[in-house]
Amino acid sequence: MHIDLRSDTVTKPTPEMLQSMFNAQVGDDVYKEDPTVNALENKLAELFGMDSAIYFPTGSMANQAAIKLHTQPGEQLIADHYAHVYNYEGGGVSFNSGVSCKLLIGDRGIITSTQIEAVINPPDFYHSPLTSLVCLENTTNKGGGACYDLLEMKKIKEVCTAHSLGLHLDGARLWNAMVATNTVPGDYGAIFDTISVCLSKGLGAPMGSVLLGSSKVMEKALRVRKILGGGMRQIGYMAAAGNFAIDNHVQRLSEDHRRAKELANALQQCSFVTRVAPVVTNIIIFETNQDAQKVVATFAKQNVHFYGMGQGKLRMVTHLDYTETQHVVLLELLDKMR
Repeated sequence: MHIDLRSDTVTKPTPEMLQSMFNAQVGDDVYKEDPTVNALENKLAELFGMDSAIYFPTGSMANQAAIKLHTQPGEQLIADHYAHVYNYEGGGVSFNSGVSCKLLIGDRGIITSTQIEAVINPPDFYHSPLTSLVCLENTTNKGGGACYDLLEMKKIKEVCTAHSLGLHLDGARLWNAMVATNTVPGDYGAIFDTISVCLSKGLGAPMGSVLLGSSKVMEKALRVRKILGGGMRQIGYMAAAGNFAIDNHVQRLSEDHRRAKELANALQQCSFVTRVAPVVTNIIIFETNQDAQKVVATFAKQNVHFYGMGQGKLRMVTHLDYTETQHVVLLELLDKMR
């Protein structure tokens, strides 16, 4: 039995999702003539209570487009030092937008309104880059799937409004956060100027993220998507997968969360594990007293696959294709490693 816990990006479409893709009505989305894409964008804009939505091939491109829309070259954004936009998007912040990052050390990737306000550069002090944007990530990837508190996000919005800063949410795993914290899309739409929301990962679509925002911010989003190479043609087949995922795969995320917590409890009992970070959603980060790569290799021999993160940290991620049968097998394996 092959058990792949490297990421929730490894999922494949379910038979029902494939059927919805096969049945999709399509057109040329560069001309905005793909009815399935248009329906998905309208659906998400309505769900989040936002003016506009545009389908992107990847979450990284959606994030990079948002940063471009909010900033000018030479300016600065504020984010946690674990932020995906800084660590895992190929330096796109500087390459695409000419923007620098002011990085804060938060709690598992979560920063506070107090931290943010303390590092905003005075707009009339021209020796420093102009602070123009705050980027949050929910859930936090490198922070082990931690979730922001809604009240703290509202406080951050107040700070951004007071200082005329944009506020962007990298919602790569926002569906997980909503299920874990009992929040709804409209809660986030009321706070953020832009949101990128992913349809793959936990929801299991093969590709796609949607960038949502106010009409004012999103006015040039199509042009930016084109510049970044994100204009696509008959993409409704993929948009249909995302639409199916929203209708059918959101509530089942609680199963991924349960399994992740059970794995965390089992890992805590293993002799090679020194610490397991708190698990809230579907990401388990743990530390070992052995060579991390040897631990990864040992599990790979048992057909269990996950990643090392460096500095003795390892990561497992539960997902749609990690079944209950696989879960029982892995728990039994971990039990033998106490």
